[in-house]
Amino acid sequence: MPLVNMKTLLASAEEGKYAVGAFNVANMEMVLGAVRAAQDMNSPIILQVAQGRLPYSPLAVIGPMMIAAAKNASVPVCVNFDHGKELSVIKQALELGFTSVMIDASELPLKENIAAVRAVKEMADRYGTSVEAEVGQLGTTEEGVKGEMFYSDPREVKELYESTGADAIALSIGNAHGLYKMEPKLKFELLLKTTRLVKAPLVLHGGSGISDEDFRKCIEMGIRKINIATANFMAVEAGARRYSREEGHDYFRLSAEMAAGMYENVVKHIKIFKSDGKA
Repeated sequence: MPLVNMKTLLASAEEGKYAVGAFNVANMEMVLGAVRAAQDMNSPIILQVAQGRLPYSPLAVIGPMMIAAAKNASVPVCVNFDHGKELSVIKQALELGFTSVMIDASELPLKENIAAVRAVKEMADRYGTSVEAEVGQLGTTEEGVKGEMFYSDPREVKELYESTGADAIALSIGNAHGLYKMEPKLKFELLLKTTRLVKAPLVLHGGSGISDEDFRKCIEMGIRKINIATANFMAVEAGARRYSREEGHDYFRLSAEMAAGMYENVVKHIKIFKSDGKA
């Protein structure tokens, strides 16, 4: 199955009324566990790495690994560069062969956000690569830094989409990166207003900790890509802890347990997102 771009996957998701899981990875075990889960569930999948994680998983190392795994998968896999902040780093991802890039300029005023997305879109179009943008800011960044929550204005989402032609737009409806201290209260009326105004596929970030019911409600209202990061890292750590309680230690069994933790978490979310059997 060829490596595919995000636009293709999300068009199919819109037609089938499901969401594609976008799973952040940080090492080989996470990549292998995620792809194996997608294959076993016959599901499309998005592998992604965020710019803020590159000090731990250098792009020049993790990127080619993700792309190789996608090319050798039996199901459609997109490789996305998540929360890109710098054009030079986004360009590096494009040159490596990523089939989707996200430019996160959501902290900027709308006009500056639009200008940043346009610059990335112009660059990505030369590679045939999809572009994701964001309007509104989540209460916590991908790196876990807390800040003020800015809900997305549906009119601004519409303006950004029409001004840039972005292939997908992430929005803030009460979701946040990292773990929630209490169950999030998503503003479904805001999501519904946005889907009525905007034809672009919409993206939900900060998926770790949202209830199954709320996930499915978001999908019914038009969310077509859902990001899962923290839950992946926790599942892999849990696999390592599970192994450490055993007697006798062997690196390869440790590696297998970490991959198994990722596998289980991805299978769980594929079922929730209703993308199983959609490859």
